[in-house]
Amino acid sequence: MYKKIEGIIISEYPIEESSKIINIFTTDGIVGVVAKGAKKIKSPFFATTNKLCYGIFDIVYKENGLSKLKEASISNDYRNIKKDIKKISYATYITELATQVYKHENRKDILELYISCLNKIEEGYDALVISNILKLKLLDYLGIKPVIDRCVECGNTTDIITISSYLGGYVCSNCYKNEKIVSPKTISLIRMLYYVDVSKITKLEISEKIKKEIDDFTNDYYDRYSGIYLKSKILLEGIK
Repeated sequence: MYKKIEGIIISEYPIEESSKIINIFTTDGIVGVVAKGAKKIKSPFFATTNKLCYGIFDIVYKENGLSKLKEASISNDYRNIKKDIKKISYATYITELATQVYKHENRKDILELYISCLNKIEEGYDALVISNILKLKLLDYLGIKPVIDRCVECGNTTDIITISSYLGGYVCSNCYKNEKIVSPKTISLIRMLYYVDVSKITKLEISEKIKKEIDDFTNDYYDRYSGIYLKSKILLEGIK
């Protein structure tokens, strides 16, 4: 059965001498496709079947097993990301994260959110901040969103003095014991970044200290509650 699918190539694997298998992340799931001859320089698939190529793919679809690629029309190859090792590392990380979360919760908007974040990194926005926006938003899909509108202990909406990954959200002055204190700016930005429409971001000015506090919180929160292990996180830690 012939089928058109729209999505992004999230991985590629060589098979035989000149072909490869590509996995395409679409709104209907992740589709495995054989691209015959794609490793040959003269092949029409040579430049259109690489990782992080977004477009429309004409395939001979197989529900069980690998589909076969007939034609590919690429609208974005994320070439700016591919020129920068730091951007590549963050792009690899958010790709793995988004696909892992999709396996937990098959929601079409996960792909849309992931692509919006990838687009912002391609446009030159801070990759660390963008990745943390995605991390915060995906917590909701995992059913482990932190409490960021009131104190997690008593429900107080005033005098919030820190955010605790251990307790699972905001902590007010009355409930504070010995949790790590973070900047008031970090407290407010975590909430703002969770609710922001990624596609509408036009400006990101955040100090290195605040970025680190946000990143420390999201990393610790995922480690405690998500059950997700990402190989790409090791590479990412090495280039921060």
